[in-house]
Amino acid sequence: MIYLRLIWAYLKIGLFGFGGGYAMLALIEREIVGPGWITKQMFTDIVAISQMTPGPIGINSATYIGYVAPGQYSDAFASPIYGILGSILCTLVVIIPSFLLVAYTSHLIHRHRESIVVKGIFTGLRPVVVGLIASAALLLMNEANFGTDTYQVVWSLTLCIAAFAMVYWLKWHPILIICLAGVAGWLIY
Repeated sequence: MIYLRLIWAYLKIGLFGFGGGYAMLALIEREIVGPGWITKQMFTDIVAISQMTPGPIGINSATYIGYVAPGQYSDAFASPIYGILGSILCTLVVIIPSFLLVAYTSHLIHRHRESIVVKGIFTGLRPVVVGLIASAALLLMNEANFGTDTYQVVWSLTLCIAAFAMVYWLKWHPILIICLAGVAGWLIY
């Protein structure tokens, strides 16, 4: 049944999705695109939509994928009722492990924050999280985002580098960059 498979996939994502939404992207892509519940293009669109809507990307993508995946799995589940059920299940299942882990461990970590073991664990997790976020960046550098013809690839790379420079060095507000990117995309493409 698609719902049990979605629950299992999002349980794994919720339990092992350290480092926030971007760090989760590689895991989400493997668990959701891998079985064929959605296409790579749909995944790229979901990431874009999840970035534009309020809330964490992991939860937003879970809600959207939970809605879309049952209909993609079988025409028998194409009704909006099945999509709403999938959305609710995926959203809850991705949230519950983190909630329980934080509720259970927060007092222990606070009590033992000066412990060499706890410091060592966090020191080991930090570079892994950076690696997972870098992996998400590489995951999103695909044909769906950058195109296949030379014209589109060159413009996409130019926009990517310009956006990075404006945020990192010029310290422009990300909302301004998003608006400028929309205008540039409309003018260029």
